Amino acid sequence: MGQNIVEKIIYAHLREGEYAPGREIGIRVDQTLTQDATGTMAYLQFEALGLTEVKTDLSVSYVDHNTVQVGFENADDHRYLQTVAARCGVVFSRAGNGICHQVHLERFGKPGTTLLGSDSHTPTGGGIGQLAIGAGGLDVAVAMGGGNFYLQAPRVVLVRLTGRLKDWVSSKDVVLKMLELLGTKGNVGVTLEYGGPGVASLSVPERATITNMGAEMGVTTSVFPADETTRRFLAAQGRERDFAPLVPDPDAGYARVIELDLGSVEPLAAAPHSPGNVKRVRELGHVKVSQVCIGSCTNSSYKDMMTAAGILKGRSVHPDVSLAVAPGSRQVLMMLARNGALADLVAAGARIMESACGFCIGNHYSPGSGAVSVRTSNRNFEARSGTKDAQVYLASPEVAAVAALRGAFVDPRDAGLLCPRAAEPERFLIDDSLFVAPIRERASVRVERGPNVGEPPRNERMPEVLAGEVLIKVGDKVTTDHIMPAGARLKYRSNVPKYAEFVFENVDKTFPGRCLAAKASGRHAVVVAGESYGQGSSREHASMCPMYLGVKAVLAKSFERIHSANLVNFGIVPLVFADPRDYDALQGGDRLGAADWRQAVASGGPVRLENERTGAVLECRCELSERQRLIVASGGLLNYTTSRSPEPSLSGGRRG
Repeated sequence: MGQNIVEKIIYAHLREGEYAPGREIGIRVDQTLTQDATGTMAYLQFEALGLTEVKTDLSVSYVDHNTVQVGFENADDHRYLQTVAARCGVVFSRAGNGICHQVHLERFGKPGTTLLGSDSHTPTGGGIGQLAIGAGGLDVAVAMGGGNFYLQAPRVVLVRLTGRLKDWVSSKDVVLKMLELLGTKGNVGVTLEYGGPGVASLSVPERATITNMGAEMGVTTSVFPADETTRRFLAAQGRERDFAPLVPDPDAGYARVIELDLGSVEPLAAAPHSPGNVKRVRELGHVKVSQVCIGSCTNSSYKDMMTAAGILKGRSVHPDVSLAVAPGSRQVLMMLARNGALADLVAAGARIMESACGFCIGNHYSPGSGAVSVRTSNRNFEARSGTKDAQVYLASPEVAAVAALRGAFVDPRDAGLLCPRAAEPERFLIDDSLFVAPIRERASVRVERGPNVGEPPRNERMPEVLAGEVLIKVGDKVTTDHIMPAGARLKYRSNVPKYAEFVFENVDKTFPGRCLAAKASGRHAVVVAGESYGQGSSREHASMCPMYLGVKAVLAKSFERIHSANLVNFGIVPLVFADPRDYDALQGGDRLGAADWRQAVASGGPVRLENERTGAVLECRCELSERQRLIVASGGLLNYTTSRSPEPSLSGGRRG
C-alpha cells in the first residue's frame, strides 16, 4: 500500500519510534514559530535549558498578540523577545508585521516540511502542504534546541472534496461544516488530509482557513496537497524555489474517508459559545447585531479583505453597528492601501485595526454588555472577547460584511447584492523590512529583561504519596481560556506568580487562594473535570500556573491533546476516569489519597484513589508513554531534560 501525505512527511522526519497509530513517535522539526503571548515563556525556557543557539532550519519569533502597550509590561516583553532572538539566531518579526500564521504562510511555509508552533492555530500551514502542529512553548523550546517533538502517530482521515463552492459560500463555511460533522471533541489522535477533485478549486488562503480551524475540532493537524495552486501562490510570493509537489500515492490508505460536496455547502455561523454550535444563517432568524469584526488568523488574507471591501464599497455600515477590520499582515494592508480597497473600507465606516490578534483574544475592541458580535475569527468561547455576557458568533467575511450593512444576520444570498469576486494577485507586494534577521556577532548581544520578566518556575519531583483535595469541579469542554484568561491578563505571561492569581478567574475567583492555603498545609490540589478538558489555546500557562499553585493531578473524562501534553510538561498528572460515573460522585473538598502515588503512575497501570469522605476507591487510567511517566516523576520536562543530558541541544535526539 502506498503512503498518504501525512505518512510521507512523518516518515521523512521520523527519528524515534514506529509509525503505528496511537504509538508515541519523535519527529525532527524543520521550522518553529512563536508569538509574544506564548513565546516569551518559550524563550525563557530555552535559556533555562542552557541553550544558546537554535538548531532548526528556521525559527521565527512573531509579535502579534499583545501589541497594545498599556503599561510597561508588553513593551518590555517585546524588547526581551527581540534581543533574545538576536542572541539565539532567531528571525524576529516586529509588531505591525502581522499575525504569525498569515505571515508565515506568506513568507516561510514550505511544502513537505514540519512546523512546530507555540500557538494552537499553527496548522494554518497545512494549507500550503506543511505538516504544521501546535504545541506548548516548552515543547517548542526543546525543538528549537534540536530535540524531537513527540506525538501520537496519528490516524489519518481523508476528507474527499468534490464540486465547487457556490456564490456567497466560502472556505469558512466549509470548515464550519466540518465542525458540524466532527464536533469539538473526540478527535484526539486524528489528522485530516484534504483531497479529491474539489481541492483544485480552492486557493492557498482558502485552504489555510480550513486547516486553521481544524484546531477547533481537536485534531492534531490538517493538511492539503502541494499542487499547481500551491506553486502559483509561492511564485506570487517570490518563493517558487520553495515549492515541492506533494500528493498521496494512488493506493494510499486512510482510517476513514469523509465525502464532502463543496456545492452542497451553504452560509453557516457558529452560535455562542462554541465553534461547534453550527447553524445555517437562514435558520438564525432576525438577530440584531451590534458589532462586526473582520480579520484574525482565520480570515484576514488579501482575498478575505478584498471580498469584504467589495461588499462594503459605496455603502455605509448600519448606524447601530461598529465595524472593525484587521488585515492579517502588513503585506495585505499595504496592498489594500495601494489599490484603493482600504479607502473603500474606511468610507463605509470601518475602523481599521492593527494587523494583529487583538480583538480575537479579547485584548481590545470588546463588545458591549450583552451585545451580539459577529466575528470571522475561530473561537467564541464565553468571555474570550473580553465581555462575559457577550454573544459572539463566528462567520465568513461575506456573512459578517452583510451583517455590518443590515444590522442583523442576513443570509448573503438573500441580501440583494452582487457577489464580489476577489481574485488572487499574480504578484504579492513583498516588503520584508519588518523582519530582523539574526546577526553573526550573536555572543555580544545583551538580552534585556524588564522587571516583569521572571524566571520560568520549576516544579519539585513527584511526591511518593498523594494527599489530594478536590479544589474545583468543572464540567465539559472547559477551555484554556476558562483556566487562564487571555486579553489584558496576558501582559503577565512572563510573570507566573502574578499571572497565577487569575487561574479560573471567570469560573471561581477563590481558586488561587484556596490552592495556596492547601499547599501551605501540605495538601495537593486536584482539579476534577468532564469531557474534553483543555480545549482551545496551546497556552501552557493553563498548566504552568496551576502547577505553581500546587496542582498535582487533573481527573477528567477526557483531555484535549495539547493541554494534556502541557500538563505532563509541568509535572501534573492527567488521569482519566475508568468509570465516568465516578465524576458524579466527587464533590468539591473531597480528599483523595494514594499511598503508592508515585509508583502507581510509574507502573503505567491503573491509579487508584481513595475518597476519604465516602471510603470509595476510584480507578483511573494514566494514559502516558514511558517517556511521559519519567517526565512527571521528575516534576516536568524542564527538570527531566536538564537532569539527563549534559548537552541540552541533544535532549530529544540528534538531528537526522
